[in-house]
Amino acid sequence: MARILAVANQKGGVGKTTTSVNLAAALAAARRKVLLVDLDPQGNATMASGVDKHEAKPNGCEVLLGEVEIGSVLKRTEAGYDLLPGNGDLTAAELKLMDGMAREHRLKEQLAKVADNYHTILIDCPPSLHLLTLNALTAADGVLIPVQCEYFALEGLSSLLDTIKAVRMRLNPELEVEGLLRTMYDVRNNLGNEVSAQLTQHFGDKVLRSIIPRNVRLAEAPSHGQPIHLYDRGSRGAIAYIGLAGEIIRRERAMYAAQDAASDTPETDDAAPDATDAAPTAP
Repeated sequence: MARILAVANQKGGVGKTTTSVNLAAALAAARRKVLLVDLDPQGNATMASGVDKHEAKPNGCEVLLGEVEIGSVLKRTEAGYDLLPGNGDLTAAELKLMDGMAREHRLKEQLAKVADNYHTILIDCPPSLHLLTLNALTAADGVLIPVQCEYFALEGLSSLLDTIKAVRMRLNPELEVEGLLRTMYDVRNNLGNEVSAQLTQHFGDKVLRSIIPRNVRLAEAPSHGQPIHLYDRGSRGAIAYIGLAGEIIRRERAMYAAQDAASDTPETDDAAPDATDAAPTAP
Protein backbone atom coordinates (compact mmCIF):
# COMPACT_ATOMS: atom_id res chain seq x y z
CA MET A 1 0.00 0.00 0.00
CA ALA A 2 1.35 3.40 -1.02
CA ARG A 3 2.16 6.17 1.42
CA ILE A 4 0.31 9.26 0.20
CA LEU A 5 1.85 12.70 0.67
CA ALA A 6 0.07 15.96 -0.11
CA VAL A 7 2.45 18.78 -1.05
CA ALA A 8 0.51 21.76 0.22
CA ASN A 9 0.76 25.43 1.12
CA GLN A 10 -1.97 27.91 0.26
CA LYS A 11 0.67 30.54 -0.50
CA GLY A 12 1.73 30.50 -4.14
CA GLY A 13 5.31 30.60 -5.31
CA VAL A 14 6.86 28.60 -2.47
CA GLY A 15 7.92 25.61 -4.59
CA LYS A 16 5.01 23.15 -4.29
CA THR A 17 5.03 22.09 -7.93
CA THR A 18 8.82 22.15 -8.18
CA THR A 19 8.98 19.91 -5.12
CA SER A 20 6.23 17.56 -6.31
CA VAL A 21 7.78 16.98 -9.73
CA ASN A 22 11.40 16.74 -8.67
CA LEU A 23 10.73 14.63 -5.60
CA ALA A 24 8.70 12.23 -7.77
CA ALA A 25 11.60 11.98 -10.23
CA ALA A 26 14.18 11.50 -7.46
CA LEU A 27 12.12 8.78 -5.79
CA ALA A 28 11.65 7.05 -9.15
CA ALA A 29 15.41 7.20 -9.68
CA ALA A 30 15.74 5.41 -6.34
CA ARG A 31 13.64 2.58 -7.81
CA ARG A 32 10.47 3.55 -6.02
CA LYS A 33 7.15 3.17 -7.80
CA VAL A 34 5.70 6.68 -7.76
CA LEU A 35 2.44 8.30 -8.81
CA LEU A 36 2.24 12.09 -9.08
CA VAL A 37 -1.26 13.59 -8.95
CA ASP A 38 -1.59 17.07 -10.44
CA LEU A 39 -4.52 18.54 -8.51
CA ASP A 40 -3.77 22.15 -9.44
CA PRO A 41 -5.95 23.63 -12.21
CA GLN A 42 -2.88 25.51 -13.46
CA GLY A 43 -1.52 22.15 -14.65
CA ASN A 44 2.09 23.13 -14.03
CA ALA A 45 3.13 19.73 -12.67
CA THR A 46 1.69 18.14 -15.80
CA MET A 47 3.67 20.43 -18.11
CA ALA A 48 6.85 20.06 -16.03
CA SER A 49 6.50 16.29 -16.38
CA GLY A 50 6.59 16.56 -20.17
CA VAL A 51 2.84 16.13 -20.74
CA ASP A 52 0.83 18.76 -22.63
CA LYS A 53 -1.96 19.77 -20.27
CA HIS A 54 -4.10 20.94 -23.20
CA GLU A 55 -4.01 17.47 -24.75
CA ALA A 56 -4.51 15.64 -21.45
CA LYS A 57 -8.10 14.48 -21.80
CA PRO A 58 -9.51 12.75 -19.87
CA ASN A 59 -7.67 13.90 -16.77
CA GLY A 60 -8.09 14.35 -13.03
CA CYS A 61 -11.39 16.17 -13.56
CA GLU A 62 -13.13 13.10 -14.98
CA VAL A 63 -11.51 10.90 -12.33
CA LEU A 64 -12.84 13.04 -9.47
CA LEU A 65 -16.30 13.07 -11.02
CA GLY A 66 -16.24 9.30 -11.42
CA GLU A 67 -16.65 9.45 -15.18
CA VAL A 68 -13.56 7.34 -15.99
CA GLU A 69 -11.40 4.78 -14.20
CA ILE A 70 -8.24 6.26 -12.79
CA GLY A 71 -6.06 3.52 -14.25
CA SER A 72 -7.02 4.47 -17.80
CA VAL A 73 -5.94 8.10 -17.33
CA LEU A 74 -2.46 7.63 -15.85
CA LYS A 75 0.50 8.51 -18.08
CA ARG A 76 4.06 7.23 -17.80
CA THR A 77 6.64 10.00 -17.82
CA GLU A 78 10.17 10.06 -19.15
CA ALA A 79 11.47 10.36 -15.58
CA GLY A 80 9.96 6.99 -14.66
CA TYR A 81 6.97 7.98 -12.53
CA ASP A 82 3.28 7.84 -13.41
CA LEU A 83 1.20 10.99 -13.69
CA LEU A 84 -2.47 11.76 -13.19
CA PRO A 85 -2.58 14.92 -15.31
CA GLY A 86 -4.51 18.03 -14.44
CA ASN A 87 -5.54 21.28 -16.11
CA GLY A 88 -8.21 23.96 -15.95
CA ASP A 89 -10.93 21.31 -16.06
CA LEU A 90 -10.26 20.74 -12.35
CA THR A 91 -11.92 24.07 -11.60
CA ALA A 92 -15.11 22.75 -13.19
CA ALA A 93 -14.77 19.52 -11.22
CA GLU A 94 -14.49 21.49 -7.98
CA LEU A 95 -17.68 23.40 -8.77
CA LYS A 96 -19.59 20.25 -9.69
CA LEU A 97 -18.49 18.53 -6.50
CA MET A 98 -19.74 21.33 -4.25
CA ASP A 99 -23.15 19.68 -3.87
CA GLY A 100 -21.92 16.10 -4.22
CA MET A 101 -22.16 13.35 -1.65
CA ALA A 102 -18.91 12.66 0.27
CA ARG A 103 -17.31 15.36 -1.83
CA GLU A 104 -14.11 15.50 0.25
CA HIS A 105 -13.51 11.77 -0.21
CA ARG A 106 -13.57 11.54 -4.01
CA LEU A 107 -9.81 11.52 -4.49
CA LYS A 108 -9.29 9.07 -1.62
CA GLU A 109 -11.75 6.65 -3.19
CA GLN A 110 -10.02 6.85 -6.56
CA LEU A 111 -6.47 6.50 -5.24
CA ALA A 112 -7.48 3.42 -3.25
CA LYS A 113 -7.99 1.65 -6.57
CA VAL A 114 -4.33 1.99 -7.57
CA ALA A 115 -2.52 2.43 -4.24
CA ASP A 116 -1.22 -1.14 -4.21
CA ASN A 117 0.75 -0.42 -7.39
CA TYR A 118 2.98 2.23 -5.80
CA HIS A 119 5.35 2.91 -2.94
CA THR A 120 4.61 6.66 -2.88
CA ILE A 121 1.81 8.87 -4.17
CA LEU A 122 2.49 12.61 -4.26
CA ILE A 123 -0.33 15.14 -4.66
CA ASP A 124 0.52 18.61 -5.98
CA CYS A 125 -2.12 20.83 -4.35
CA PRO A 126 -3.41 24.18 -5.63
CA PRO A 127 -2.45 27.40 -3.79
CA SER A 128 -5.70 27.50 -1.82
CA LEU A 129 -7.49 25.69 1.00
CA HIS A 130 -10.64 24.93 -1.00
CA LEU A 131 -12.27 21.63 -1.99
CA LEU A 132 -9.44 20.27 -4.14
CA THR A 133 -6.95 20.71 -1.32
CA LEU A 134 -9.42 19.20 1.16
CA ASN A 135 -9.65 16.16 -1.11
CA ALA A 136 -5.87 15.87 -1.05
CA LEU A 137 -5.67 16.20 2.75
CA THR A 138 -8.45 13.66 3.22
CA ALA A 139 -6.63 11.16 1.01
CA ALA A 140 -3.14 11.76 2.42
CA ASP A 141 -1.17 10.09 5.18
CA GLY A 142 1.10 13.10 5.55
CA VAL A 143 1.51 16.71 4.43
CA LEU A 144 4.79 17.98 3.05
CA ILE A 145 4.85 21.77 3.44
CA PRO A 146 7.28 23.76 1.29
CA VAL A 147 8.14 26.99 3.11
CA GLN A 148 10.07 29.84 1.57
CA CYS A 149 12.20 31.41 4.29
CA GLU A 150 10.80 34.92 4.10
CA TYR A 151 8.34 37.03 6.09
CA PHE A 152 5.04 36.50 4.24
CA ALA A 153 5.55 32.74 3.87
CA LEU A 154 5.24 32.39 7.64
CA GLU A 155 2.03 34.39 7.77
CA GLY A 156 0.06 31.72 5.92
CA LEU A 157 1.59 28.77 7.73
CA SER A 158 -0.71 29.00 10.73
CA SER A 159 -3.80 28.90 8.47
CA LEU A 160 -2.57 25.72 6.81
CA LEU A 161 -1.80 24.09 10.16
CA ASP A 162 -5.28 25.02 11.41
CA THR A 163 -6.78 23.42 8.30
CA ILE A 164 -4.72 20.25 8.81
CA LYS A 165 -5.95 20.08 12.41
CA ALA A 166 -9.58 20.53 11.29
CA VAL A 167 -9.24 17.85 8.62
CA ARG A 168 -7.74 15.48 11.19
CA MET A 169 -10.68 16.05 13.53
CA ARG A 170 -13.44 15.75 10.92
CA LEU A 171 -12.22 13.81 7.90
CA ASN A 172 -8.86 12.09 8.33
CA PRO A 173 -7.71 11.30 11.89
CA GLU A 174 -4.50 9.68 10.58
CA LEU A 175 -3.24 12.84 8.86
CA GLU A 176 0.17 14.03 10.04
CA VAL A 177 2.61 16.77 9.11
CA GLU A 178 5.30 14.89 7.20
CA GLY A 179 7.68 17.80 7.36
CA LEU A 180 8.43 21.42 6.57
CA LEU A 181 10.75 21.85 3.61
CA ARG A 182 12.77 25.04 3.29
CA THR A 183 12.79 26.10 -0.35
CA MET A 184 14.47 28.79 -2.48
CA TYR A 185 16.95 29.17 0.34
CA ASP A 186 19.77 31.69 0.09
CA VAL A 187 22.33 31.37 2.87
CA ARG A 188 23.43 34.97 2.24
CA ASN A 189 19.99 36.30 3.20
CA ASN A 190 19.85 37.25 6.90
CA LEU A 191 16.04 37.10 7.06
CA GLY A 192 16.10 33.65 5.53
CA ASN A 193 18.51 32.47 8.18
CA GLU A 194 16.33 33.97 10.93
CA VAL A 195 13.15 32.37 9.59
CA SER A 196 14.92 29.04 9.20
CA ALA A 197 16.10 29.18 12.81
CA GLN A 198 12.62 30.07 14.02
CA LEU A 199 11.06 27.16 12.13
CA THR A 200 13.54 24.77 13.72
CA GLN A 201 12.88 26.26 17.17
CA HIS A 202 9.11 25.80 16.89
CA PHE A 203 8.85 22.54 14.96
CA GLY A 204 12.03 20.66 15.86
CA ASP A 205 12.51 17.51 13.82
CA LYS A 206 9.43 18.27 11.73
CA VAL A 207 11.70 20.65 9.82
CA LEU A 208 13.42 18.50 7.23
CA ARG A 209 17.19 18.57 7.15
CA SER A 210 17.12 18.87 3.36
CA ILE A 211 17.15 22.43 2.06
CA ILE A 212 16.31 23.40 -1.52
CA PRO A 213 18.56 26.27 -2.67
CA ARG A 214 17.83 29.00 -5.15
CA ASN A 215 19.10 27.53 -8.41
CA VAL A 216 18.84 28.84 -11.97
CA ARG A 217 18.87 25.35 -13.51
CA LEU A 218 16.04 24.30 -11.23
CA ALA A 219 13.98 27.26 -12.47
CA GLU A 220 14.79 26.48 -16.11
CA ALA A 221 13.84 22.79 -16.06
CA PRO A 222 10.01 23.16 -16.24
CA SER A 223 10.22 25.15 -19.49
CA HIS A 224 11.86 22.08 -21.03
CA GLY A 225 9.19 19.73 -19.70
CA GLN A 226 11.70 17.86 -17.57
CA PRO A 227 12.43 17.36 -13.87
CA ILE A 228 15.82 18.67 -12.83
CA HIS A 229 17.01 15.06 -12.55
CA LEU A 230 16.86 14.82 -16.36
CA TYR A 231 17.60 18.44 -17.24
CA ASP A 232 20.81 18.88 -15.25
CA ARG A 233 21.62 15.95 -12.98
CA GLY A 234 24.73 17.63 -11.56
CA SER A 235 23.10 20.91 -10.57
CA ARG A 236 22.71 22.00 -6.95
CA GLY A 237 18.94 21.72 -7.31
CA ALA A 238 19.12 18.12 -8.53
CA ILE A 239 21.47 17.14 -5.73
CA ALA A 240 19.15 18.75 -3.17
CA TYR A 241 16.11 16.80 -4.37
CA ILE A 242 18.06 13.55 -4.42
CA GLY A 243 18.92 14.29 -0.80
CA LEU A 244 15.27 15.03 -0.02
CA ALA A 245 14.18 11.72 -1.55
CA GLY A 246 16.69 9.90 0.63
CA GLU A 247 15.44 11.71 3.72
CA ILE A 248 11.81 10.89 2.93
CA ILE A 249 12.69 7.21 2.48
CA ARG A 250 14.66 7.12 5.74
CA ARG A 251 11.84 8.81 7.66
CA GLU A 252 9.35 6.35 6.21
CA ARG A 253 11.44 3.37 7.27
CA ALA A 254 11.89 4.83 10.76
CA MET A 255 8.13 5.41 11.03
CA TYR A 256 7.32 1.82 10.07
CA ALA A 257 9.95 0.53 12.50
CA ALA A 258 8.44 2.64 15.29
CA GLN A 259 4.96 1.35 14.46
CA ASP A 260 6.19 -2.24 14.60
CA ALA A 261 7.86 -1.57 17.95
CA ALA A 262 4.73 0.12 19.32
CA SER A 263 2.57 -2.85 18.34
CA ASP A 264 4.75 -5.05 20.57
CA THR A 265 4.53 -2.80 23.66
CA PRO A 266 1.63 -1.65 25.89
CA GLU A 267 0.04 1.69 25.04
CA THR A 268 0.96 4.72 27.17
CA ASP A 269 -0.68 8.07 27.71
CA ASP A 270 2.39 10.01 26.60
CA ALA A 271 1.67 11.98 23.45
CA ALA A 272 4.27 13.25 21.03
CA PRO A 273 4.34 17.00 20.33
CA ASP A 274 2.01 17.97 17.48
CA ALA A 275 3.43 20.21 14.76
CA THR A 276 -0.02 21.75 14.29
CA ASP A 277 -0.22 23.01 17.88
CA ALA A 278 1.67 26.22 17.20
CA ALA A 279 2.99 28.25 14.32
CA PRO A 280 5.85 30.69 14.54
CA THR A 281 5.33 34.38 14.28
CA ALA A 282 7.26 36.21 11.61
CA PRO A 283 10.37 38.02 12.84
